[in-house]
Amino acid sequence: MAYNVLIFGASYGSLFGTKLLMAGHRVTLVCTKDTADLINRDGTIVRMPIKGREGLLDISSSKLPGKLTASTPEAVDPAAFDLVVLGMQEAQYGAAGVRELTGRVARSRKPCLAIMNMPPLPYLKRIPGLSTDGLEACYADSGVWEDFDPSMVTLASPDPQAFRPPDQPKNVLQVGLPTNFKAARFESKEATQILRNLERDIEEARYEGLEIPVKLKVHESVFVPLAKWPMLIAGNYRCIKRDEMIPIKQAVHGDVGQSRGVYDWVSTLCHGLGAEDEDLVPFEKYAKAAEGLGKPSSAARALFGGAEHIERVDCLVRRIAKQQGRQSATLDEIVTLVDERLAKNRSASKAVRV
Repeated sequence: MAYNVLIFGASYGSLFGTKLLMAGHRVTLVCTKDTADLINRDGTIVRMPIKGREGLLDISSSKLPGKLTASTPEAVDPAAFDLVVLGMQEAQYGAAGVRELTGRVARSRKPCLAIMNMPPLPYLKRIPGLSTDGLEACYADSGVWEDFDPSMVTLASPDPQAFRPPDQPKNVLQVGLPTNFKAARFESKEATQILRNLERDIEEARYEGLEIPVKLKVHESVFVPLAKWPMLIAGNYRCIKRDEMIPIKQAVHGDVGQSRGVYDWVSTLCHGLGAEDEDLVPFEKYAKAAEGLGKPSSAARALFGGAEHIERVDCLVRRIAKQQGRQSATLDEIVTLVDERLAKNRSASKAVRV
């Protein structure tokens, strides 16, 4: 059975979309008009490293069995889709047009799979014993999540690393770390079955006879996506220094002892919420993967590019830790540095507008 899948975001979302297209499903990417026109004309290209093969393999949507279209937010009717994938940065859901579409999706009660670093508030409400009171301040616009039914929202840990090459058009995405999307099940058996069917179809799909990495793995535990939190705090956010940004590899391996310390601290926090050892990733495995991450994180690049909002997983983890009576000096420093840089960016933007 071919599903109709709506994906918010034509950048990182095109990676998940390409895997669906390989499996014969129909995908609509939500993006700006210029990008939609480009994709509807030329399709997308995902550049993928393949184990044992030199260079990168270009996977063109035009060569895949599924059907790809791109659309602006105002032209989308959520009722036409079986699954909605949330693949944008958290702050983008409050943008004009996107916010209205997000509201229509919430009211449609279609199952939503987030592939975001920042978990949607409705997903957090599924974690037993976790109070979301006070967590709203970590979101650029928490109001966009108010109408969602938590039972219809789940999260996949966005472990695959990908970026748009700066010298390429916006329909090209390059994969740096081809790991898997690890999704928690929905509360609904029917919605979960959609994920399991997609998991199977992606596993079986081939491109020019090759097995392509980046799979969807569906787990029973609601805590599996939280495995990304220790990685983000130990690596991605520690790329951010007061006056510069550094690669993830350097952030992790520049002081392995400190990296392990904060990684284990966040892992313990996840255990306190109810996660089991098998839900999380050992530090050694993460540190090995980080050896291949030679660029600063997307959060660091956005901050030093002048962004006025980034995904604040650092803020979120610190507030959840306070609920457990826990504190980390390393995390406090991260939050301070991000707050300072965001304030500087907003001040500069305001000065330009004036």
